Amino acid sequence: MLFPLTVAVFVVALALLALSGWYAARGRLLDDRLLLAGAVLEVGLVVQLVVALVHVGQVTGGGAERATFAAYAVTLPFVPPVALFTALKEKTRWAMVVVAVGAFGVAVMTARLQQIWSLGG
Repeated sequence: MLFPLTVAVFVVALALLALSGWYAARGRLLDDRLLLAGAVLEVGLVVQLVVALVHVGQVTGGGAERATFAAYAVTLPFVPPVALFTALKEKTRWAMVVVAVGAFGVAVMTARLQQIWSLGG
């Protein structure tokens, strides 16, 4: 795994979390700024997916850890588009909460990917 890429994805996910939380507190709806942050996050997640799938064979800890690593890597790119699409359709304050929860999930799963990768030392 590329540690700088992991950090970048984590930081962008936290930025999206903070921005969508701020929008929810202000009662604002989805706009271009939030969509741009989601797009940047999505690009990082797709790059991370490619890197993870190339290196999945190097994951130590047995088949269960390897399967968890691959499942997280494959699932992560689906979270931001689903959360943002839901926010486009939902026209209430809760739309931004959905985006915030999605961004939080991406941050946690990205940290877990790095944790699994680091098991080998």
